[in-house]
Amino acid sequence: MTTLDTPPADVTREAPELLVPRLRAAYTSGRTRSLAWRHEQLAGLKRMLVEREAEFTAALVEDLGRPPFEAWAADLRASVREVEDLQKNLESWTAPRKQKVPALFKPATASVVVEPLGVALVIGPWNYPVQLLACPLAAALAAGNAVVLKPSEVAAATSRAFARWVPDYLDPAAVAVVEGGVPETTALLEQRFDHVFYTGNGTVGRIVAQAAAKHLTPVTLELGGKSPVIVAADANLQLAASRVAFSRFLNSGQTCVASDHVYVHRDVEQAFLDVLAAEIRKRYGADPRTSADFGRMVNRRHTERVKALLDGGGHEVVVGGEVDLEERYVAPTVVRTTDVDSPLMREEIFGPVLPVLTFTDLDEVCATISAGDKPLALYLFTGSDAVVEQVLSTTSSGGVCVNDALTHLLVSSLPFGGVGESGYGSYHGRWGVDTFSHHKAVYRRPSWHRDLPLLNPPYGRFKQKAARRLF
Repeated sequence: MTTLDTPPADVTREAPELLVPRLRAAYTSGRTRSLAWRHEQLAGLKRMLVEREAEFTAALVEDLGRPPFEAWAADLRASVREVEDLQKNLESWTAPRKQKVPALFKPATASVVVEPLGVALVIGPWNYPVQLLACPLAAALAAGNAVVLKPSEVAAATSRAFARWVPDYLDPAAVAVVEGGVPETTALLEQRFDHVFYTGNGTVGRIVAQAAAKHLTPVTLELGGKSPVIVAADANLQLAASRVAFSRFLNSGQTCVASDHVYVHRDVEQAFLDVLAAEIRKRYGADPRTSADFGRMVNRRHTERVKALLDGGGHEVVVGGEVDLEERYVAPTVVRTTDVDSPLMREEIFGPVLPVLTFTDLDEVCATISAGDKPLALYLFTGSDAVVEQVLSTTSSGGVCVNDALTHLLVSSLPFGGVGESGYGSYHGRWGVDTFSHHKAVYRRPSWHRDLPLLNPPYGRFKQKAARRLF
């Protein structure tokens, strides 16, 4: 019986300078362009995620201490839903798109042809190591590309699972998995790709962008940042507390669009904190350490990092605060703070710690958000259309949820991506196909259609006068 201990297929050990040309040869042969091939790959990817659910779930539990149901819902099922959406809409999303032609140029026609880019490199992160590798992979395959996958070495068990099973379910001539750490990623980035899709932090994102620039390769950077929450005085506090708790403590806070910190109106601060504390107890019990539904930090280093943020001061612990380095455990924690320059407020937390600040003037909150780096997401809880409009018109972020948190990334008709420091480019649904495609402008004239004489020299006074009127 084959297990995750089985050595990865030989293709994973193939030198990048040999691997990429091999995949490019498959692409240039036309192998990946047919809709039939694309459907086969999407079907294979779905089968892999369904048939190997147990293996991938075990890997996620090993890597992240993830509750099995959370592993299935947030990584496996989310990926399958994305694949199913692409399967359903593949023909329409890749079909030529007719465009209008000005009357002056008729009977010519215009269209946009959606064609593959070539060979794509997808570099995945460790926090959702299945979803954030499988979803861009699905988009790249749907667009008709050959693909190199680079799973994160931090989520080692999940990386091994991809290396083991991808060759069995996808076309090995056009799809390959490369395992390893910094040296392997560096070697890959030295090769010429036609698109590089990276999910991770901004420091590595800059390295990826610089490497791709040498080849003029377009890049999608899905990064992170400090996604703020605004709880207005008129908000439904129970709803706000429930949805903020979900987005903050899912995956032990290791989510790029998690609620990073909360601005709550002073008039409802204590009521919000009380409801939030009750919501945490409801979800994880009096001792979350013993809860089967609360995960762990990915490794000791990240546990120490979050502990250092908590030890940095400038706040009052309201809920939680316990850390166990050996167990990689950080309790679901809520802190009250007024120090916007504290360690917790200066960098993305990426752990189960939620700072809460108060406000009385919404203009000041929006100004504070706008003065910082543009976040990947912004969450607003209010019943006022005027408040919604004010926040939308005075802040910039990758996405916004009103009276919810995180859920916008599950709506495939919406583009998911950042802006500024939180990244650039987007994917999900049709947006993912577009990211991995070239949109070729095609202008076609009948062979019998003659040029307007006034467009050709010599340009006499009559032609110039007529052209000025027509154009």
